[in-house]
Amino acid sequence: MKLRLEREEDYLEVEKLVRNSFWNIYRPGAYEHYIVHNLRNDDRFIGYLAYVIEKDDMIIGHINYSLGKISYEDGFEDAAILGPIAIDENHQNQGFGSQLIEYTLGLAEEKGIPFVFVVGDENYYSRFGFESASKYNYYLENTDSNEENPFFMIRIFDESKISNDLGIFRNPDVFNVDESEVDEFDKQFEYKEKLVQEGQLGV
Repeated sequence: MKLRLEREEDYLEVEKLVRNSFWNIYRPGAYEHYIVHNLRNDDRFIGYLAYVIEKDDMIIGHINYSLGKISYEDGFEDAAILGPIAIDENHQNQGFGSQLIEYTLGLAEEKGIPFVFVVGDENYYSRFGFESASKYNYYLENTDSNEENPFFMIRIFDESKISNDLGIFRNPDVFNVDESEVDEFDKQFEYKEKLVQEGQLGV
C-alpha cells in the first residue's frame, strides 16, 4: 500500500474510480468524476493535496481539496474544502479512506491552511476532528443559517483565524455542473445504467 500524489497518467483511472464509487449513490448516475476532471485545470484546485492510494499497483482511493469562498457582511475569504474522496468498492470499510483523510489533513496543517470544510456524514467525519461549522457561525450556501447543518463541518487547525462573524460558504464554481455536459463526458466510459434508488437526494 502506498500513498502518493496524483500524476497525469493517473487521470483516467482516477475518474473511473470516482465514477464507479458515486454511481447511483446520491442521484441517478454521478457527476463527481466530472468535477474531478474539471477541477485539475481550475485555479481553485489545491494540487499538493490531490493524493491517491495504491495497492498491488492499482489505484484504490483518491482525494481532492479545493478553495471555496466565505462571504461575510464586510468581505470575502478563501477557504479549503475536502472532496470528492472515493474508495474502490472492493476496498471500502477497510481503513483506506481514513488513511487518505488523516494524511492529507496533516499536510494541510503543515502548509498553513487554517481550517478545512467538508460536506458529509457527521458520524464519519467527526473521527477526524471535524465538528459542525454552525458552531462557529459558518453555513453552507442555500441552507438555513437559523438552523444547525450537521452535514456541513469544519476541521480547525488555527483557532485565531476563526472570525465568529456570520460566514456563508460557497463551493468552487466547478462544482456546479451541467447534466448534459456530464452525459457527453460519460461517453468515454463503460455504459452504466442510471437508477432512481431509495436514499438518493430528494428520493
